Amino acid sequence: MFKSCAGLVALSSLLLSGAALAQEKIKVGVTATLEGTYTVLGEDGIRGHQTAINTLGKKVGDKELEFIIASTDATPDSAVRAVRKLIEQDKVQILLSPLSGDEGIAVKNFAKTRPELTFINAASGAQETTFVDPAPNFFRYNMDGAQWQVGLGKYAYETKGYRKIATVGEDYSFIYTQVFGLVLEFCGAGGQITNRQWVPLGTKDFASVIAALPDDVDAIYLGLGGADAVNFLNQYQQAGGKAHLMGGSIMVDQTILSAKGNAKNALLGTIAASGQADTWEDPGWQKFVKAYQDAFPPNKRFPSPSLLATNYYGSTMALILALRQVNGDLSNNQAKYREALAKIELDAPNGKIKLDSNRQAIGTNFVTEVVDDGKGALFSKVVKVIPNVNQTLGYDPAVFSKIGLPSRTVPECKKY
Repeated sequence: MFKSCAGLVALSSLLLSGAALAQEKIKVGVTATLEGTYTVLGEDGIRGHQTAINTLGKKVGDKELEFIIASTDATPDSAVRAVRKLIEQDKVQILLSPLSGDEGIAVKNFAKTRPELTFINAASGAQETTFVDPAPNFFRYNMDGAQWQVGLGKYAYETKGYRKIATVGEDYSFIYTQVFGLVLEFCGAGGQITNRQWVPLGTKDFASVIAALPDDVDAIYLGLGGADAVNFLNQYQQAGGKAHLMGGSIMVDQTILSAKGNAKNALLGTIAASGQADTWEDPGWQKFVKAYQDAFPPNKRFPSPSLLATNYYGSTMALILALRQVNGDLSNNQAKYREALAKIELDAPNGKIKLDSNRQAIGTNFVTEVVDDGKGALFSKVVKVIPNVNQTLGYDPAVFSKIGLPSRTVPECKKY
């Protein structure tokens, strides 16, 4: 009798452990800017993340993915706090984080203190995050801000005939990186940057900035996003501004092109560059746009995915597909998983993406122009598609490294 009972207990334990194994979860922490100036960007990032889950599902072999979302406000401290909370309280094993530039540098540095975990960049685009002393457990499947400007400088100089431009940008690492890419190409072609103005994130009054803009320029480049971009456009129109405009990647994006009010109409005809273009006819892009549109009511989304939605989609895609390649094996400090992440090549909605030796994306860039669809909606129209853009922008790595890190004054306006 005792042996029989013992056998039943053993069988019961085995069945229970099997059931537990079948229900085992892999916990993933996700951060987005769901507060502050970039709230609208964070919200659409999460929509892109959800669209990827809808498309790919949450199953990895016999394991289920559980996603836990935490909010940040685009500051480094908020990003590290959110990541720390996800790790220490929620016990996540993988991080999909962060969204904004300064956040990315901070999270990369934090990742070095948690070598047993894997960090997949969600959308941040500061060059320094992966180019300088990269973390071996941090992977970025979107291009950086300078890569996203490739093609714009030459198009402005050679096709539009611009010779002098001024820039207005938010005073932090991502926009430094965007302006870096613009200056290298525009000045390399023979153009001049005659004035660079920097404003804090969350600026509400742009009167002094607008007053200081020079009159003798062919165009003004705007490296602004979220509420800052809308505030500038409103005040620029009120001041009677008439200059040609050029846009950074989050300036000419559905987060701004779909904003309420008439300020966005100042962007009609604006040339820009980004890791995507609304009107691209590629079947993969069109399929993604439809999946995004079908996932949310029209009043709860943009007419077309923003760059943040696309980045979060691609990052989530990499996270899930690489997990499936190793059947969810996170043993040995996630070694097999990281090897899969490093080697995976994504057929992403915005083009093919692979990683370099620093685990930084090499991808496709788009030069665009803002157009009206005839019904009052604004979209970024494809002007040029540029494949295989790497982080050194085609420069010899030794030459590129000597230029210096993006900053308020780097690079100089000259040919390197």
